[in-house]
Amino acid sequence: MPAPSLSLPALLLLLVACQSKDLPAPDGATDGATDGDSAAPEARPWDDDATLRENCWPDLGDSSQSFPDYDQFGIVAGHHCSGTNHQDISGIEKVVFLGDSITAGTPPTPESQIYRAVLAEALKAEFGADLEVADCSAFGARTDDYLPTQIPECFPGVEPKRTLVISTMGGNDTFAAAQEVLETGDSLAALAVLDRAIDYQRQTLQWFQDEQATRFPAGVFIITGNVYEFTDATGDMSSCPLADQLGFGGTIPELRAGYIYINEAFVRLSVEFGRDSIFMLEAFCGHGFHAGEPDNECYRGPDATTWFDATCIHPNPEGHAAIAQMFLDVVRE
Repeated sequence: MPAPSLSLPALLLLLVACQSKDLPAPDGATDGATDGDSAAPEARPWDDDATLRENCWPDLGDSSQSFPDYDQFGIVAGHHCSGTNHQDISGIEKVVFLGDSITAGTPPTPESQIYRAVLAEALKAEFGADLEVADCSAFGARTDDYLPTQIPECFPGVEPKRTLVISTMGGNDTFAAAQEVLETGDSLAALAVLDRAIDYQRQTLQWFQDEQATRFPAGVFIITGNVYEFTDATGDMSSCPLADQLGFGGTIPELRAGYIYINEAFVRLSVEFGRDSIFMLEAFCGHGFHAGEPDNECYRGPDATTWFDATCIHPNPEGHAAIAQMFLDVVRE
């Protein structure tokens, strides 16, 4: 998917114009993450001999096409199906948010309903009201912004507090790869973009591992999001009403392979470094702009709602609440 052609100021003006047309508020928007808001499927017995997909998403995906295979990397999955369970997260004194605009938040979602704000309040309830919260996320950030920009800003020296790092990153890298295909038709160049993003993700996790003993004497835990998309696996960019105006309409079925490639790589790195990932791609499948269509491979039933806002690529309050709950599920298990 190509990056939006509009600048941030122009995008904000367009959103204001859309709001003036009284766009309906998203159904089921919530002000906070609760146990009932989980993005995981309804509770079912966990089968240790079954695959992650069989346990968590048995009805999602087209059997004739590929689906992310995280089991091949030896993951330990949380039984909530929100993410992995590689860390025993406890005693958190500080939470630091890194990442892109999903974490930074974008209008028209109110600041109090951005997943970062919702999750921060839930974590204060979990670990105490004195939990310190810091944010170095930024609109438009890519994986190559971690080490030169965001990490020095949030971690300028030794961090004495037991720290939890939360981040969403990779969506803008994927857009850049898709833009390469659209502009040049060179799939190898697009693959190189994704490989660079994966390498930057690796370098970031390696930095935390190398610095843990000296810079984080009380310990540091990391949970990252994988990369979602809004077309419900169709590649139909124009399913979002404003996609054409924002500069990325049309149908790009090749996106599927790109999302699977980067998401499998990100989860593989979580296994390698003993960190955790949440399964945003899988949770948002069926909550894109084809939600409620029975013939879609992500179909979740007639009451499924869309979790994306008018910008197409950012969550609405309901989507933010789901992301907050997924991170919280991983923290708790």
